Amino acid sequence: MKIFAHTLFKNEERWLWYSVTSVINHVDKLLLWDTGSTDRSWEIATLLKNKYPTKIELKEYGEVTSKTFTKVRQEMLDATSSDWFLVVDADEIWWDEKIIKLTETIRNDNDQHESIIVPTINLVGDIFHFQEGKAGKYTFKGKTGHFNLRAINKKISGLHSQGVHGVWGWVDDENQMIQDRDEDKQLLLDTPYLHTTFLPRGERRIDDLNVPKRKLKFKYELGEKFPLDFYYPESLFKGKPGFISSPWKTKSFKYISRAVVETPFRKINRRIFSKVGY
Repeated sequence: MKIFAHTLFKNEERWLWYSVTSVINHVDKLLLWDTGSTDRSWEIATLLKNKYPTKIELKEYGEVTSKTFTKVRQEMLDATSSDWFLVVDADEIWWDEKIIKLTETIRNDNDQHESIIVPTINLVGDIFHFQEGKAGKYTFKGKTGHFNLRAINKKISGLHSQGVHGVWGWVDDENQMIQDRDEDKQLLLDTPYLHTTFLPRGERRIDDLNVPKRKLKFKYELGEKFPLDFYYPESLFKGKPGFISSPWKTKSFKYISRAVVETPFRKINRRIFSKVGY
């Protein structure tokens, strides 16, 4: 049973190294494609390729827009010769225990399932704070919260990529979203990952602004504080290139001041008006 991973990246200098190194030893191959980085992400990707030459397929794909996002995802699917694949975005960092459980579940599944959904822990402000559970609006198998479809069985009939970035997804031969198919074929697995999507991801603010939709993601929000004994993903403690920023930077006073004002409004808004997508 072969498992590939798909990682698209653009201006992900802060987190790309941690994301890839958190999963690379647990998949057969990782497709690492750059979609037009202007920071040092490509340099990081090259270092990763040198470190894992047989595991990583590195490609400088070129610029991708919100509308052509579905095309590059389809090309990644076409380049995947495995039985299952994982979507591992460059802002997603896995615990060893969780990625092992996920991949072992896939290898022992015997095609009982078509897809696997996992919880996410979404950081806000810095690595020491996370977004409240009520902010999660994704619904899978009757449960609503912070979830994401992260493992897909390639045997789904007519599996292909469809939609623009923000509301994009994997669909079948009838253009039905995978998560809307038979619930008995979906597995909700308790293997969360740490998600840095709401934090700065490029080294400079301009790097983030050059990525489609990303300016909509950065949030000024106080968040909930992790306990002092919270166990962080192992890849955050392993060696990294010296030019990559420390993940342990705390939010600034300026950020906190604005978050104090915006947080109550965000909580009210998400309880009344919020929706899936962006």
